[in-house]
Amino acid sequence: MFQASNLKGNQFLDLVDDDNNIIEPIYIKGRSWLKVFGHLNSLYTYATRAITNHAPIGKFRLKFFPREEFKCPCNQYPIETRCHILHDCGKFNGYWNSRRNLLSYFIMFLVFNPSIFSFSFCFHFLFSFFIFIFIFM
Repeated sequence: MFQASNLKGNQFLDLVDDDNNIIEPIYIKGRSWLKVFGHLNSLYTYATRAITNHAPIGKFRLKFFPREEFKCPCNQYPIETRCHILHDCGKFNGYWNSRRNLLSYFIMFLVFNPSIFSFSFCFHFLFSFFIFIFIFM
């Protein structure tokens, strides 16, 4: 289905492997990118929201709840977007790398920022620590 780039949509986040090859979202038998998430449904969920750009961020709120706040919490950008969050936002980039499109660094970003693509903004540090230990140790 995703071999034809026009089928995945223009909002799809392209991630690459360590050899700089675009990772195609193959889901059969846990191949390709699914295996890197381990067995944590929450991490799958956040990644899916970020990759498909269907996340509860300012752009989402502006479209579906226009009376709610849609400005980025860093107060440096008028609309909180995925691109801003992943590349520019000082609030969520405590851990990030210049190879922002590399799958392993994307996973680390989600681990260190578990609430950013979540509908529940009440997570705490222990959740991040648990995910980090579970996946990378």
